[in-house]
Amino acid sequence: MHISEANSGQSNTGRFDRQTWLLLVVNGLFITGSALSGTFLGVYLWKASQSYILLGAFTLLTHIVMAATFWLAGNWVKEGNKMIVLRLGIGGSAVFYGTVLLLGKSAIQAIWLLGLLNGLSVGFFWLAYNVVYFEATDASSRDRFNGLAGVIGSVVGIAVPWSSGVILSRMAGESGYRMIFMISLGIFVAGVLFSFLLRHRRTDGDYEWALPIRALRRSGTPWRPVFGALAAQGLREGVFGVMIGLLVYLQSGSELQLGNFVLITSAVAAVSFYAVGKWLKPRWRKFGMLIGTIVMTAVIVAFFFGVTYATLLIFGIGAALFIPLYTIPMTTAVFDLIGQDEEGANRRVEYVVIRELGLNVGRIVGMIAFMITLSISTAPLVINCMLLAIGSSPIIGWWLIRNKLNPKPS
Repeated sequence: MHISEANSGQSNTGRFDRQTWLLLVVNGLFITGSALSGTFLGVYLWKASQSYILLGAFTLLTHIVMAATFWLAGNWVKEGNKMIVLRLGIGGSAVFYGTVLLLGKSAIQAIWLLGLLNGLSVGFFWLAYNVVYFEATDASSRDRFNGLAGVIGSVVGIAVPWSSGVILSRMAGESGYRMIFMISLGIFVAGVLFSFLLRHRRTDGDYEWALPIRALRRSGTPWRPVFGALAAQGLREGVFGVMIGLLVYLQSGSELQLGNFVLITSAVAAVSFYAVGKWLKPRWRKFGMLIGTIVMTAVIVAFFFGVTYATLLIFGIGAALFIPLYTIPMTTAVFDLIGQDEEGANRRVEYVVIRELGLNVGRIVGMIAFMITLSISTAPLVINCMLLAIGSSPIIGWWLIRNKLNPKPS
């Protein structure tokens, strides 16, 4: 048994205890609040600014602040109380959407403040959540946990953005956005309350500030290829997270149609996440992830036949169907690497920081490429070529991490 399994309190059976289920609930509430308003946040900022560059600047600042938050807050998570950091992340998201609600149309003039607030809150939440996730799962249960977390995210994506789209289509002007931002506030408050039911597990030792640099400089370290694979994942996530929803809105001119798009693609993803989490065996991760990366890239070619609602739907369904084959093995492999020995388990906070820094390095690079490209040209061919180039990055990620996907016998 790996040291991580002993630390987490899980038996090597793949079964969940009460704390694991509670963690899924807290995660579900956080992504529900985020999906309710976050799906349309880019559209809201676009309508106020009509600028790709300003939208990109908000997203870039968010990722920069997130990266800094992971590194700085790691000390608090390791030597203080990680549950306070988790609650600050959820509560900070409530403050973020509350600020957008108060600013209204003038929110675009405070884009730097919004990027700072969003980066801090998301950084606090995901750092603390991932450390608690590591402690609450073991090597035998992580695929199943990641599959269920994906199902929850997909079910949320089925119902919540569609409901937001209905509200926005029926309530004129700013009133619809005010309504969904207010509902988000209530959900984040519920998330904070549920987080008090999670048990705080003490983390021994002092926080090693320089571990990310030391781990990456070490000769023969597995963290170099893993860090590169995570950056490749983040490269795609950062740009596609901004562009796809905005393209759907621009092609349809309707928040309701955007909600319908997310509903359809999330329904497909829910089935796929459940199936992959349940039936993808560890020995099949390498081949399964390769299939996922190839199809995720291939569906982008649909845009070269014209960016329409139909081609966006083809892309969305194809990506939703195969992205679990990519994300589940990637996530499981990284956390299994953290827990493979005593040093990794004892330094789990620092290694989670490395993971998040890798993802955000990719997101930052991707967003810089996005802003540079669209400052030169917004021609459809240019945008499509950018999406294909950035969307192909998971192939690099698979190549770098492929030898870490099939676990060695314990």
